[in-house]
Amino acid sequence: MSTKTIDAGVLAKMFLAGAKNLEAKKEWINELNVFPVPDGDTGTNMTLTIMSAATEVSQLDKITMDSLAKAISSGSLRGARGNSGVILSQLLRGFTKGIAHYEKLDAQKFADAFEKGVETAYKAVMKPKEGTILTVAKGAATRALELAEEMEDLDAFFREIIDHAEYVLSQTPEMLPVLKEAGVVDSGGQGLLEVLKGAYDGFLGKEIDYSFEAPTGQKLTRISPQAEADIKFGYCTEFIIVLKEELSEHEVSKIKEYLMSIGDSLVVVADDEIVKIHVHTNDPGLAISKALTYGSLSRIKIDNMREEHQEKLIKDAEKLAAEQAGEETVPEKEVGFISVSVGEGMCEIFKELGADYLIEGGQTMNPSTEDMLNAISRVPAKNIFIFPNNKNIILAANQARDLTEDKNIYVIPTKTMPQGITALINYVPDRSPEENAEAMAEEIKNVKTGQVTYAVRDTHIDDKEISQGDIMGIGDHKILSVGKEIEQVTLHMVEEMVDEESEIISIYYGEEVSEEDAEELASRLEDKYPDFDVEVNQGGQPIYYYIVSVE
Repeated sequence: MSTKTIDAGVLAKMFLAGAKNLEAKKEWINELNVFPVPDGDTGTNMTLTIMSAATEVSQLDKITMDSLAKAISSGSLRGARGNSGVILSQLLRGFTKGIAHYEKLDAQKFADAFEKGVETAYKAVMKPKEGTILTVAKGAATRALELAEEMEDLDAFFREIIDHAEYVLSQTPEMLPVLKEAGVVDSGGQGLLEVLKGAYDGFLGKEIDYSFEAPTGQKLTRISPQAEADIKFGYCTEFIIVLKEELSEHEVSKIKEYLMSIGDSLVVVADDEIVKIHVHTNDPGLAISKALTYGSLSRIKIDNMREEHQEKLIKDAEKLAAEQAGEETVPEKEVGFISVSVGEGMCEIFKELGADYLIEGGQTMNPSTEDMLNAISRVPAKNIFIFPNNKNIILAANQARDLTEDKNIYVIPTKTMPQGITALINYVPDRSPEENAEAMAEEIKNVKTGQVTYAVRDTHIDDKEISQGDIMGIGDHKILSVGKEIEQVTLHMVEEMVDEESEIISIYYGEEVSEEDAEELASRLEDKYPDFDVEVNQGGQPIYYYIVSVE
Protein backbone atom coordinates (compact mmCIF):
# COMPACT_ATOMS: atom_id res chain seq x y z
CA MET A 1 0.00 0.00 0.00
CA SER A 2 1.41 3.37 -1.00
CA THR A 3 1.96 6.23 1.46
CA LYS A 4 0.66 9.56 0.22
CA THR A 5 1.08 11.74 3.32
CA ILE A 6 3.13 11.83 6.51
CA ASP A 7 2.58 13.64 9.81
CA ALA A 8 4.96 15.51 12.11
CA GLY A 9 5.88 12.37 14.06
CA VAL A 10 7.15 10.59 10.95
CA LEU A 11 8.93 13.69 9.70
CA ALA A 12 10.71 14.04 13.06
CA LYS A 13 11.97 10.46 12.77
CA MET A 14 13.10 11.14 9.20
CA PHE A 15 15.02 14.21 10.29
CA LEU A 16 16.71 12.44 13.20
CA ALA A 17 17.60 9.49 10.96
CA GLY A 18 19.11 11.88 8.43
CA ALA A 19 21.20 13.49 11.18
CA LYS A 20 22.37 10.06 12.39
CA ASN A 21 23.43 8.98 8.93
CA LEU A 22 25.41 12.18 8.43
CA GLU A 23 27.10 11.68 11.80
CA ALA A 24 28.09 8.14 10.83
CA LYS A 25 29.66 9.33 7.55
CA LYS A 26 31.32 12.54 8.81
CA GLU A 27 34.94 11.30 8.75
CA TRP A 28 34.55 9.96 5.22
CA ILE A 29 33.08 13.32 4.15
CA ASN A 30 36.00 15.14 5.82
CA GLU A 31 38.38 13.17 3.62
CA LEU A 32 36.73 14.61 0.49
CA ASN A 33 38.48 17.92 1.23
CA VAL A 34 40.10 19.23 -1.98
CA PHE A 35 43.34 20.21 -0.24
CA PRO A 36 44.92 17.15 1.46
CA VAL A 37 45.43 19.03 4.74
CA PRO A 38 45.00 17.46 8.20
CA ASP A 39 41.97 19.61 9.00
CA GLY A 40 39.21 18.61 6.58
CA ASP A 41 36.09 19.69 8.39
CA THR A 42 33.01 19.69 6.13
CA GLY A 43 31.63 16.47 7.62
CA THR A 44 32.30 17.65 11.16
CA ASN A 45 30.76 21.08 10.56
CA MET A 46 27.60 19.72 8.94
CA THR A 47 27.24 17.06 11.64
CA LEU A 48 27.58 19.51 14.53
CA THR A 49 25.11 21.83 12.80
CA ILE A 50 22.43 19.18 12.34
CA MET A 51 23.11 17.64 15.78
CA SER A 52 22.28 20.97 17.38
CA ALA A 53 18.87 20.84 15.69
CA ALA A 54 18.43 17.12 16.37
CA THR A 55 19.02 17.70 20.07
CA GLU A 56 16.18 20.25 20.16
CA VAL A 57 13.88 17.91 18.20
CA SER A 58 14.59 14.96 20.51
CA GLN A 59 13.67 17.11 23.52
CA LEU A 60 10.21 18.12 22.23
CA ASP A 61 7.40 17.08 24.59
CA LYS A 62 4.71 17.28 21.93
CA ILE A 63 5.59 17.03 18.27
CA THR A 64 3.50 19.16 15.95
CA MET A 65 4.55 20.39 12.54
CA ASP A 66 4.94 23.90 13.97
CA SER A 67 7.00 22.87 17.02
CA LEU A 68 9.13 20.57 14.86
CA ALA A 69 9.78 23.35 12.33
CA LYS A 70 10.82 25.76 15.07
CA ALA A 71 13.16 23.22 16.70
CA ILE A 72 14.88 22.34 13.41
CA SER A 73 15.20 25.95 12.30
CA SER A 74 16.34 27.42 15.62
CA GLY A 75 18.70 24.55 16.46
CA SER A 76 20.42 24.49 13.08
CA LEU A 77 20.71 28.28 12.80
CA ARG A 78 22.35 28.68 16.19
CA GLY A 79 24.46 25.55 15.84
CA ALA A 80 25.67 26.31 12.30
CA ARG A 81 29.43 25.91 11.77
CA GLY A 82 31.47 26.52 8.66
CA ASN A 83 30.16 27.46 5.24
CA SER A 84 28.65 24.02 4.65
CA GLY A 85 26.94 24.07 8.05
CA VAL A 86 25.53 27.55 7.52
CA ILE A 87 24.20 26.59 4.07
CA LEU A 88 22.65 23.42 5.55
CA SER A 89 21.00 25.52 8.27
CA GLN A 90 19.56 27.87 5.66
CA LEU A 91 18.25 24.95 3.60
CA LEU A 92 16.53 23.65 6.74
CA ARG A 93 15.29 27.11 7.66
CA GLY A 94 13.60 27.59 4.30
CA PHE A 95 12.23 24.05 4.28
CA THR A 96 10.69 24.42 7.74
CA LYS A 97 9.03 27.69 6.74
CA GLY A 98 7.35 25.78 3.95
CA ILE A 99 5.93 23.04 6.22
CA ALA A 100 5.15 24.81 9.51
CA HIS A 101 1.46 25.46 8.88
CA TYR A 102 0.40 21.98 7.72
CA GLU A 103 -0.70 18.99 9.72
CA LYS A 104 0.33 16.52 7.02
CA LEU A 105 2.66 16.67 4.05
CA ASP A 106 2.16 15.21 0.58
CA ALA A 107 4.54 15.20 -2.40
CA GLN A 108 3.56 18.68 -3.56
CA LYS A 109 4.00 20.22 -0.12
CA PHE A 110 7.42 18.52 0.19
CA ALA A 111 8.45 19.81 -3.23
CA ASP A 112 7.35 23.37 -2.42
CA ALA A 113 9.25 23.24 0.89
CA PHE A 114 12.39 21.91 -0.86
CA GLU A 115 12.21 24.82 -3.28
CA LYS A 116 11.78 27.29 -0.41
CA GLY A 117 14.87 25.81 1.28
CA VAL A 118 17.01 26.22 -1.83
CA GLU A 119 15.79 29.78 -2.37
CA THR A 120 16.68 30.69 1.24
CA ALA A 121 20.13 29.10 1.04
CA TYR A 122 21.06 30.83 -2.21
CA LYS A 123 20.09 34.21 -0.73
CA ALA A 124 22.33 33.59 2.27
CA VAL A 125 25.46 33.21 0.14
CA MET A 126 26.85 36.42 -1.34
CA LYS A 127 28.41 34.71 -4.38
CA PRO A 128 26.78 31.29 -4.86
CA LYS A 129 29.08 28.85 -6.61
CA GLU A 130 27.82 25.95 -8.70
CA GLY A 131 29.31 22.51 -8.15
CA THR A 132 28.67 22.72 -4.42
CA ILE A 133 26.03 21.68 -1.86
CA LEU A 134 23.82 24.42 -3.33
CA THR A 135 23.84 22.73 -6.74
CA VAL A 136 22.94 19.34 -5.27
CA ALA A 137 20.12 20.91 -3.25
CA LYS A 138 18.81 22.78 -6.30
CA GLY A 139 18.91 19.61 -8.39
CA ALA A 140 16.94 17.69 -5.75
CA ALA A 141 14.37 20.49 -5.40
CA THR A 142 13.89 20.83 -9.17
CA ARG A 143 13.36 17.09 -9.52
CA ALA A 144 10.91 17.11 -6.60
CA LEU A 145 8.78 19.77 -8.29
CA GLU A 146 8.72 17.76 -11.53
CA LEU A 147 7.77 14.53 -9.76
CA ALA A 148 5.10 16.13 -7.55
CA GLU A 149 2.96 16.84 -10.62
CA GLU A 150 2.67 13.16 -11.52
CA MET A 151 3.50 11.14 -8.39
CA GLU A 152 1.62 10.67 -5.12
CA ASP A 153 3.47 7.69 -3.64
CA LEU A 154 6.04 9.17 -1.25
CA ASP A 155 8.24 6.04 -1.29
CA ALA A 156 8.86 6.33 -5.03
CA PHE A 157 8.97 10.12 -4.77
CA PHE A 158 11.81 10.08 -2.21
CA ARG A 159 13.77 7.39 -4.08
CA GLU A 160 13.65 9.38 -7.31
CA ILE A 161 14.81 12.56 -5.57
CA ILE A 162 17.75 10.77 -3.93
CA ASP A 163 18.75 9.13 -7.23
CA HIS A 164 18.74 12.51 -8.97
CA ALA A 165 20.66 14.20 -6.13
CA GLU A 166 23.28 11.44 -6.42
CA TYR A 167 23.55 12.08 -10.16
CA VAL A 168 23.94 15.85 -9.66
CA LEU A 169 26.62 15.19 -7.04
CA SER A 170 28.51 12.98 -9.51
CA GLN A 171 28.58 15.94 -11.93
CA THR A 172 30.09 18.44 -9.49
CA PRO A 173 33.67 17.72 -10.68
CA GLU A 174 32.57 18.81 -14.17
CA MET A 175 31.40 22.13 -12.72
CA LEU A 176 34.41 22.83 -10.49
CA PRO A 177 37.76 21.97 -12.12
CA VAL A 178 39.46 21.86 -8.72
CA LEU A 179 37.24 18.91 -7.74
CA LYS A 180 38.06 17.10 -10.96
CA GLU A 181 41.78 17.65 -10.50
CA ALA A 182 41.64 16.35 -6.92
CA GLY A 183 39.46 13.40 -7.96
CA VAL A 184 36.64 14.08 -5.49
CA VAL A 185 33.00 15.17 -5.50
CA ASP A 186 31.86 18.17 -3.46
CA SER A 187 32.01 17.29 0.23
CA GLY A 188 29.05 19.50 1.21
CA GLY A 189 26.92 17.95 -1.53
CA GLN A 190 27.90 14.49 -0.27
CA GLY A 191 26.88 15.51 3.24
CA LEU A 192 23.45 16.65 2.04
CA LEU A 193 23.00 13.38 0.13
CA GLU A 194 23.73 11.41 3.31
CA VAL A 195 21.05 13.41 5.16
CA LEU A 196 18.52 12.57 2.43
CA LYS A 197 19.47 8.88 2.44
CA GLY A 198 19.19 8.70 6.21
CA ALA A 199 15.82 10.47 6.14
CA TYR A 200 14.58 7.89 3.64
CA ASP A 201 15.65 5.09 6.00
CA GLY A 202 13.63 6.81 8.73
CA PHE A 203 10.65 7.00 6.41
CA LEU A 204 10.93 3.24 5.78
CA GLY A 205 10.89 2.59 9.51
CA LYS A 206 14.36 1.06 9.73
CA GLU A 207 15.69 0.48 13.23
CA ILE A 208 17.76 3.54 14.16
CA ASP A 209 19.19 4.83 17.43
CA TYR A 210 17.59 8.26 17.72
CA SER A 211 19.47 9.42 20.84
CA PHE A 212 21.58 12.59 20.55
CA GLU A 213 24.06 14.47 22.67
CA ALA A 214 24.19 18.23 22.30
CA PRO A 215 27.44 19.45 20.73
CA THR A 216 29.63 21.52 23.03
CA GLY A 217 30.43 25.15 22.29
CA GLN A 218 33.84 26.61 21.58
CA LYS A 219 35.95 28.01 24.39
CA LEU A 220 35.35 31.74 24.95
CA THR A 221 38.18 33.71 26.51
CA ARG A 222 37.33 37.00 28.13
CA ILE A 223 40.28 39.36 27.96
CA SER A 224 40.79 40.44 31.55
CA PRO A 225 43.27 43.15 32.53
CA GLN A 226 46.68 41.99 33.69
CA ALA A 227 47.40 41.84 37.37
CA GLU A 228 49.10 45.08 38.40
CA ALA A 229 52.30 43.23 39.36
CA ASP A 230 52.50 41.87 35.79
CA ILE A 231 52.28 45.32 34.19
CA LYS A 232 55.95 46.05 33.46
CA PHE A 233 55.25 49.19 31.43
CA GLY A 234 52.40 51.25 32.85
CA TYR A 235 51.35 53.64 30.07
CA CYS A 236 49.61 52.59 26.87
CA THR A 237 50.80 55.27 24.46
CA GLU A 238 49.35 55.86 21.00
CA PHE A 239 49.84 58.65 18.50
CA ILE A 240 50.24 59.41 14.81
CA ILE A 241 53.28 61.17 13.36
CA VAL A 242 52.44 63.43 10.42
CA LEU A 243 55.78 63.18 8.63
CA LYS A 244 57.83 66.15 7.44
CA GLU A 245 59.24 63.87 4.76
CA GLU A 246 58.91 60.23 3.80
CA LEU A 247 60.96 57.83 5.94
CA SER A 248 63.18 55.08 4.59
CA GLU A 249 62.85 51.51 5.80
CA HIS A 250 66.08 51.99 7.76
CA GLU A 251 64.65 55.02 9.56
CA VAL A 252 61.44 53.16 10.42
CA SER A 253 63.57 50.33 11.82
CA LYS A 254 65.49 52.86 13.96
CA ILE A 255 62.19 54.15 15.41
CA LYS A 256 61.17 50.60 16.25
CA GLU A 257 64.54 49.88 17.88
CA TYR A 258 64.32 52.97 20.07
CA LEU A 259 60.74 52.35 21.17
CA MET A 260 61.49 48.71 22.03
CA SER A 261 64.37 49.95 24.20
CA ILE A 262 61.90 51.94 26.36
CA GLY A 263 58.84 49.65 26.23
CA ASP A 264 57.05 46.66 24.73
CA SER A 265 53.82 45.69 22.88
CA LEU A 266 55.05 47.76 19.97
CA VAL A 267 53.05 48.28 16.80
CA VAL A 268 54.40 50.60 14.09
CA VAL A 269 52.47 51.12 10.85
CA ALA A 270 54.13 53.47 8.35
CA ASP A 271 53.23 54.83 4.95
CA ASP A 272 54.44 57.79 2.87
CA GLU A 273 52.77 60.47 4.99
CA ILE A 274 52.09 59.11 8.49
CA VAL A 275 53.39 56.66 11.07
CA LYS A 276 50.95 55.11 13.55
CA ILE A 277 52.56 54.16 16.88
CA HIS A 278 51.32 51.96 19.73
CA VAL A 279 53.71 51.20 22.61
CA HIS A 280 53.55 50.35 26.32
CA THR A 281 56.18 52.35 28.21
CA ASN A 282 56.91 53.85 31.62
CA ASP A 283 57.88 57.22 30.07
CA PRO A 284 55.52 58.37 27.29
CA GLY A 285 57.47 61.62 27.09
CA LEU A 286 60.50 59.85 25.67
CA ALA A 287 58.40 58.26 22.92
CA ILE A 288 56.75 61.59 22.10
CA SER A 289 60.05 63.50 22.08
CA LYS A 290 61.56 60.99 19.67
CA ALA A 291 58.50 61.15 17.42
CA LEU A 292 58.62 64.95 17.25
CA THR A 293 61.97 64.78 15.48
CA TYR A 294 60.16 63.25 12.48
CA GLY A 295 57.12 65.54 12.26
CA SER A 296 54.04 66.81 14.07
CA LEU A 297 51.81 64.61 16.25
CA SER A 298 48.07 63.98 16.21
CA ARG A 299 45.57 61.74 18.02
CA ILE A 300 47.78 61.40 21.08
CA LYS A 301 46.29 58.98 23.62
CA ILE A 302 48.00 57.96 26.87
CA ASP A 303 46.28 55.58 29.30
CA ASN A 304 47.52 54.59 32.75
CA MET A 305 47.08 50.83 32.58
CA ARG A 306 47.58 50.30 36.33
CA GLU A 307 44.81 52.78 37.07
CA GLU A 308 42.61 51.24 34.38
CA HIS A 309 43.23 47.85 35.95
CA GLN A 310 41.76 48.97 39.26
CA GLU A 311 38.77 50.65 37.59
CA LYS A 312 38.14 47.54 35.48
CA LEU A 313 38.16 45.30 38.55
CA ILE A 314 35.51 47.51 40.15
CA LYS A 315 33.38 47.54 36.98
CA ASP A 316 33.71 43.78 36.57
CA ALA A 317 32.59 43.26 40.17
CA GLU A 318 29.60 45.56 39.64
CA LYS A 319 28.71 43.83 36.39
CA LEU A 320 28.94 40.37 37.96
CA ALA A 321 26.77 41.46 40.89
CA ALA A 322 24.18 42.87 38.46
CA GLU A 323 24.17 39.68 36.40
CA GLN A 324 23.75 37.52 39.50
CA ALA A 325 20.85 39.72 40.58
CA GLY A 326 19.26 39.26 37.18
CA GLU A 327 19.54 42.95 36.34
CA GLU A 328 20.04 44.12 32.78
CA THR A 329 23.42 45.77 32.23
CA VAL A 330 23.83 48.87 30.09
CA PRO A 331 26.60 48.79 27.45
CA GLU A 332 29.71 50.34 29.02
CA LYS A 333 31.46 51.52 25.87
CA GLU A 334 30.94 52.40 22.25
CA VAL A 335 33.11 49.76 20.56
CA GLY A 336 34.15 46.17 21.28
CA PHE A 337 36.13 43.51 19.42
CA ILE A 338 35.66 39.74 19.05
CA SER A 339 38.28 37.64 17.31
CA VAL A 340 38.53 33.98 16.41
CA SER A 341 42.00 32.75 17.29
CA VAL A 342 43.99 29.61 17.99
CA GLY A 343 47.46 29.24 19.50
CA GLU A 344 48.80 30.81 22.67
CA GLY A 345 50.96 33.36 20.85
CA MET A 346 48.23 34.36 18.41
CA CYS A 347 45.81 34.86 21.28
CA GLU A 348 48.33 37.08 23.09
CA ILE A 349 48.72 39.24 19.98
CA PHE A 350 44.96 39.77 19.70
CA LYS A 351 44.77 40.57 23.43
CA GLU A 352 47.51 43.18 23.08
CA LEU A 353 45.68 44.78 20.16
CA GLY A 354 42.51 45.24 22.22
CA ALA A 355 40.26 42.23 21.57
CA ASP A 356 37.54 41.93 24.24
CA TYR A 357 36.74 38.27 23.63
CA LEU A 358 38.52 35.46 21.83
CA ILE A 359 36.66 32.49 20.41
CA GLU A 360 38.95 29.51 20.27
CA GLY A 361 38.84 27.96 16.84
CA GLY A 362 39.96 28.20 13.28
CA GLN A 363 40.51 25.77 10.47
CA THR A 364 40.49 22.70 12.70
CA MET A 365 37.26 23.58 14.51
CA ASN A 366 34.96 26.26 13.19
CA PRO A 367 32.98 28.12 15.88
CA SER A 368 29.20 28.02 15.58
CA THR A 369 26.74 30.87 15.23
CA GLU A 370 25.81 30.15 18.86
CA ASP A 371 29.45 30.66 19.93
CA MET A 372 29.42 34.03 18.16
CA LEU A 373 26.13 35.01 19.83
CA ASN A 374 27.50 34.05 23.26
CA ALA A 375 30.54 36.25 22.74
CA ILE A 376 28.40 39.13 21.46
CA SER A 377 26.20 38.95 24.56
CA ARG A 378 29.25 39.22 26.80
CA VAL A 379 30.85 42.27 25.18
CA PRO A 380 29.40 45.42 26.81
CA ALA A 381 29.50 47.61 23.71
CA LYS A 382 27.00 49.17 21.31
CA ASN A 383 29.15 48.48 18.27
CA ILE A 384 31.05 45.21 17.95
CA PHE A 385 33.59 44.21 15.32
CA ILE A 386 34.00 40.48 14.63
CA PHE A 387 37.13 39.10 12.99
CA PRO A 388 36.39 35.50 11.79
CA ASN A 389 39.98 35.04 10.56
CA ASN A 390 38.96 32.11 8.38
CA LYS A 391 36.95 32.05 5.16
CA ASN A 392 34.93 29.13 6.53
CA ILE A 393 33.75 31.13 9.57
CA ILE A 394 32.56 34.32 7.86
CA LEU A 395 29.04 33.00 7.09
CA ALA A 396 28.50 31.92 10.72
CA ALA A 397 29.59 35.38 11.86
CA ASN A 398 27.20 37.00 9.39
CA GLN A 399 24.41 34.76 10.67
CA ALA A 400 25.15 35.84 14.26
CA ARG A 401 25.06 39.47 13.11
CA ASP A 402 21.64 38.97 11.51
CA LEU A 403 20.30 37.32 14.68
CA THR A 404 21.49 40.20 16.92
CA GLU A 405 18.98 43.00 17.43
CA ASP A 406 20.31 45.08 20.34
CA LYS A 407 23.84 45.82 19.08
CA ASN A 408 25.46 46.92 15.83
CA ILE A 409 27.63 44.10 14.53
CA TYR A 410 30.33 44.62 11.91
CA VAL A 411 31.78 41.44 10.44
CA ILE A 412 35.17 42.21 8.88
CA PRO A 413 35.72 39.43 6.28
CA THR A 414 39.16 38.40 7.50
CA LYS A 415 40.14 35.02 6.05
CA THR A 416 43.36 34.52 8.03
CA MET A 417 44.70 35.51 11.44
CA PRO A 418 47.30 37.89 9.90
CA GLN A 419 44.42 39.69 8.18
CA GLY A 420 42.67 39.97 11.55
CA ILE A 421 45.82 41.43 13.11
CA THR A 422 46.12 43.99 10.30
CA ALA A 423 42.45 44.92 10.65
CA LEU A 424 42.78 45.56 14.39
CA ILE A 425 45.99 47.57 13.94
CA ASN A 426 44.19 49.83 11.50
CA TYR A 427 41.29 50.63 13.82
CA VAL A 428 41.18 54.41 14.40
CA PRO A 429 39.08 55.57 17.41
CA ASP A 430 38.24 58.92 15.81
CA ARG A 431 36.46 57.26 12.88
CA SER A 432 32.85 56.11 12.98
CA PRO A 433 32.22 52.35 13.14
CA GLU A 434 31.11 52.41 9.51
CA GLU A 435 34.27 54.23 8.42
CA ASN A 436 36.44 51.81 10.39
CA ALA A 437 34.67 48.79 8.92
CA GLU A 438 35.23 50.13 5.41
CA ALA A 439 38.88 50.99 6.06
CA MET A 440 39.60 47.62 7.67
CA ALA A 441 37.99 45.73 4.78
CA GLU A 442 40.26 47.65 2.39
CA GLU A 443 43.44 47.15 4.42
CA ILE A 444 43.09 43.36 4.66
CA LYS A 445 43.16 43.17 0.87
CA ASN A 446 46.85 44.10 1.07
CA VAL A 447 47.67 41.06 3.22
CA LYS A 448 48.82 37.84 1.54
CA THR A 449 48.92 34.77 3.77
CA GLY A 450 50.74 31.47 3.37
CA GLN A 451 50.40 28.46 5.66
CA VAL A 452 52.75 25.49 5.90
CA THR A 453 51.49 22.03 6.86
CA TYR A 454 51.69 18.39 5.75
CA ALA A 455 49.62 16.30 3.32
CA VAL A 456 47.37 13.55 4.68
CA ARG A 457 46.93 11.75 1.35
CA ASP A 458 48.25 11.47 -2.18
CA THR A 459 46.63 13.80 -4.70
CA HIS A 460 47.20 15.99 -7.75
CA ILE A 461 46.15 19.62 -7.45
CA ASP A 462 47.28 23.02 -8.76
CA ASP A 463 49.51 21.17 -11.23
CA LYS A 464 51.42 19.57 -8.36
CA GLU A 465 51.86 15.90 -7.50
CA ILE A 466 51.52 15.54 -3.74
CA SER A 467 52.35 12.44 -1.70
CA GLN A 468 51.13 11.68 1.80
CA GLY A 469 53.53 13.25 4.30
CA ASP A 470 54.78 15.95 1.93
CA ILE A 471 55.16 19.48 3.28
CA MET A 472 52.89 22.01 1.56
CA GLY A 473 52.91 25.80 1.44
CA ILE A 474 49.30 26.91 0.87
CA GLY A 475 48.54 30.45 -0.29
CA ASP A 476 45.30 32.39 -0.24
CA HIS A 477 44.00 30.64 -3.34
CA LYS A 478 46.19 27.64 -4.16
CA ILE A 479 49.10 25.45 -3.12
CA LEU A 480 52.28 27.42 -3.76
CA SER A 481 55.00 25.00 -2.75
CA VAL A 482 55.52 21.27 -2.11
CA GLY A 483 58.58 19.45 -0.79
CA LYS A 484 60.12 17.35 1.96
CA GLU A 485 61.70 20.05 4.17
CA ILE A 486 59.69 22.62 6.16
CA GLU A 487 62.17 25.49 5.74
CA GLN A 488 62.70 24.98 2.03
CA VAL A 489 58.97 24.78 1.35
CA THR A 490 58.40 27.94 3.42
CA LEU A 491 61.13 29.86 1.58
CA HIS A 492 59.71 28.87 -1.80
CA MET A 493 56.18 29.74 -0.65
CA VAL A 494 57.31 33.24 0.38
CA GLU A 495 59.09 33.63 -2.96
CA GLU A 496 55.74 33.01 -4.66
CA MET A 497 54.01 35.56 -2.40
CA VAL A 498 56.28 38.62 -2.63
CA ASP A 499 56.12 41.23 -5.37
CA GLU A 500 57.55 44.70 -6.03
CA GLU A 501 55.05 46.33 -3.65
CA SER A 502 55.81 44.03 -0.69
CA GLU A 503 57.60 45.52 2.33
CA ILE A 504 56.92 43.39 5.40
CA ILE A 505 57.20 39.62 6.02
CA SER A 506 55.65 38.44 9.30
CA ILE A 507 56.39 34.92 10.53
CA TYR A 508 54.17 33.18 13.09
CA TYR A 509 55.69 29.87 14.15
CA GLY A 510 53.50 27.01 15.34
CA GLU A 511 53.55 24.76 18.39
CA GLU A 512 55.79 22.18 16.68
CA VAL A 513 58.47 24.70 15.64
CA SER A 514 61.26 25.99 17.91
CA GLU A 515 62.10 29.67 18.25
CA GLU A 516 65.60 28.85 16.99
CA ASP A 517 64.25 27.35 13.76
CA ALA A 518 61.96 30.34 13.26
CA GLU A 519 64.86 32.78 13.77
CA GLU A 520 66.97 30.79 11.30
CA LEU A 521 64.15 31.04 8.73
CA ALA A 522 63.91 34.79 9.36
CA SER A 523 67.66 35.17 8.90
CA ARG A 524 67.52 33.44 5.54
CA LEU A 525 64.60 35.63 4.46
CA GLU A 526 66.48 38.78 5.55
CA ASP A 527 69.47 37.68 3.46
CA LYS A 528 67.23 37.02 0.47
CA TYR A 529 65.13 40.20 0.88
CA PRO A 530 67.43 42.82 2.45
CA ASP A 531 64.98 45.68 1.84
CA PHE A 532 62.13 43.91 3.67
CA ASP A 533 61.20 44.18 7.33
CA VAL A 534 61.10 40.56 8.61
CA GLU A 535 59.26 39.98 11.91
CA VAL A 536 59.15 36.77 13.99
CA ASN A 537 56.23 36.03 16.34
CA GLN A 538 55.40 33.01 18.45
CA GLY A 539 52.00 31.87 17.15
CA GLY A 540 51.69 28.52 18.88
CA GLN A 541 49.07 27.39 16.34
CA PRO A 542 48.47 23.64 15.85
CA ILE A 543 48.78 21.80 12.51
CA TYR A 544 50.47 24.68 10.68
CA TYR A 545 54.25 24.84 11.17
CA TYR A 546 54.32 28.42 9.94
CA ILE A 547 51.78 31.08 9.08
CA VAL A 548 53.46 33.81 7.04
CA SER A 549 52.01 37.11 5.91
CA VAL A 550 53.40 39.45 3.26
CA GLU A 551 52.29 43.07 3.06
